[in-house]
Amino acid sequence: MDELLKVENITRRFGGLTAVNDVSFSVNRGDIVGLIGPNGAGKTTLFNLVMGLTIPNSGKVSLDGQAITGKKPNFIARQGMTKTFQNVALFPEMTVLNNVLVGGLLRLSIPEARELAQKSLARVGLSDIAEKMAGSLSFPERARVELARALCTGPKLLLLDEVMAALNEAEMDAILALIKSLRDNEGLTFIVIEHHMRAIMTQCNRIIVLNFGQKIAEGAPVDVANNPAVIEAYLGKSLETEAEQS
Repeated sequence: MDELLKVENITRRFGGLTAVNDVSFSVNRGDIVGLIGPNGAGKTTLFNLVMGLTIPNSGKVSLDGQAITGKKPNFIARQGMTKTFQNVALFPEMTVLNNVLVGGLLRLSIPEARELAQKSLARVGLSDIAEKMAGSLSFPERARVELARALCTGPKLLLLDEVMAALNEAEMDAILALIKSLRDNEGLTFIVIEHHMRAIMTQCNRIIVLNFGQKIAEGAPVDVANNPAVIEAYLGKSLETEAEQS
């Protein structure tokens, strides 16, 4: 196994609330790992800790063998890890191309970043709206622009925070196909926060489950989905029960 990300005993407290409690896991190169749990379970906080947006009270994070605990997000992004945001924040008065170009400026000159931005838009199927103003986009389009901007940073590992929220079935299938293509054809690795269980079950080779800031399960999708602790905390019923009722 080729370990890309290692998180060891990471903990973060906000006053009297322990948002993430002694969580450990690793991600191998080429994985698509799902991160699930009820609202408030600590999923986005865990992403923020891994990405350097929040500093842990204790624990360690390493990327490709390099310690990144407490490093700034721009440093971590240069090492090859970046994330999308649950609330997509584009520059509305800029074109789609220039929104994506911003990600390329992490490493490149403006002309080089522009070229990479055009390629990133092509990767997510948005080349035809490159000159459109970002403020006029639909939500599915904005989500794809956010993904293109993340790709423009040149990542090895992408953290996707509910990138499929508010998408219909066809739009979700398109994003799922894109993620699989980026993994299979370009070698990218993913951790995905998602509430759509069909997306998680069909796409991920491994799932991590949080509840009240603690990791309560980790494993293959079918094993996690039929884990009694996960059913009680999050799913409400097992996949076997769901199949019997359908």
